[in-house]
Amino acid sequence: MSKLVHLHEVEWQSNSVVTVGTFDGVHEGHKSLIRKVVGKAEARGARSVVVSFDPHPREILNSGEKQIRLLTSLEERSEILGELGVDELVIIPFDRDFSLLTAEEFIRDVIYQKIGVSEFIIGYDHQFGRNREGTIETVQELGKNLGFDVHIVEAHEVEEVTVSSTSVRKALSGEGDVKLAWSFLGRPYKLTGYVSHGDKRGKQLGFPTANIQPDHPKKIIPYRGVYAVNIEIEEKQWRGMMNIGVRPTFDGTDKETLEVNIFDFDRNIYGMPVAVYFLERIRDEKKFNGKDELIAQLNEDKERCLMVK
Repeated sequence: MSKLVHLHEVEWQSNSVVTVGTFDGVHEGHKSLIRKVVGKAEARGARSVVVSFDPHPREILNSGEKQIRLLTSLEERSEILGELGVDELVIIPFDRDFSLLTAEEFIRDVIYQKIGVSEFIIGYDHQFGRNREGTIETVQELGKNLGFDVHIVEAHEVEEVTVSSTSVRKALSGEGDVKLAWSFLGRPYKLTGYVSHGDKRGKQLGFPTANIQPDHPKKIIPYRGVYAVNIEIEEKQWRGMMNIGVRPTFDGTDKETLEVNIFDFDRNIYGMPVAVYFLERIRDEKKFNGKDELIAQLNEDKERCLMVK
């Protein structure tokens, strides 16, 4: 895990290779940029630094927009960045006052004076500062004046689609296409939480389920349906199938539940933390004409889930 520090805690170090962005998801596009940061830092014996924000800037700038759903928590981002070799993830509290900083003020007063920078890595389309006025040209000009180098990283494409956090969110919440999201992220989408008590109806059907309560309220929940998943409990994984929805055959309420049937598993795990990795969407949620029809479908779903690689 990279060191997670807040801006007021960071130690100034002139020999730092820095990049800036939200980096929600740390997807394949982000990784190409991060690898450049780490490579440049290793080459010059420098500190590698990713500067990010909390909350997501869109929550502050688009106050009329409904709460933005995230692909990764700060802790998950720190873990993934650490695996990529990043030394520090520096978090800036993003509020209305901070959003009013000009691009020049941000680079000079925050990046240069508070963190330190010898090389700055920037994505091909990155804009920053008040009204997103800062561009690559802005950073290049400031680099000349303040004495740091600037490197540009081009777009990363998967299946001719430019990878972005927005494209991953759309795949998950708009379509439930977790395989496409996997290709964008470079790993299965992960949802963490704990097991809570349900109504035990799955056990009566021969498919006992664990109700999952996500532990990060801002995380994206994939689109309603049935999914092949891997469940991690105490660092061991089991295959299972998850239903996300309102259980129309029985309840038909508006309350969305996340229930997972873990294959070949018989333990009491109430209250325990779990991680769910989404592998493939099997089908839509639908209403069945009684218990027998539902059980037949669940058996078919299980067979399909077991075939997923």
